[in-house]
Amino acid sequence: MSWLSIAAFNLALAVMTGAFGAHALKAKLSPEALGWWQTAVEYHFIHALGLLVIGALIRISPALTAPLPSTLSSPALSLQIGIVIFSGSLYAMALGAPRWFGAITPIGGLAFIIGWLWLALLFWSSSRG
Repeated sequence: MSWLSIAAFNLALAVMTGAFGAHALKAKLSPEALGWWQTAVEYHFIHALGLLVIGALIRISPALTAPLPSTLSSPALSLQIGIVIFSGSLYAMALGAPRWFGAITPIGGLAFIIGWLWLALLFWSSSRG
């Protein structure tokens, strides 16, 4: 499976979860839980778009990113882990998971930060040559 297909799946899932929250959950969730849901959807979208960009770079720009294409999968994996942990934990809490479940949300945020810094470092180190 390519990062482009993973990104496209994530983007479709973000649209579905956003619509589900806006239509099916809006009247059922507390304002706090709805806020968690909306934050999860927003971060899901942003980082899925990041995966799309990374996948496109791997696919269409091997000369531009050489020798990066093989190493670009590492920050992409970090972003994907962040989506699962950060957005996933917020989705779960909004749907009734115990409040302590939010303690893992920052781990997902850290995965996002690591992914973006890793990407920056890869591009910075490849442009110094």
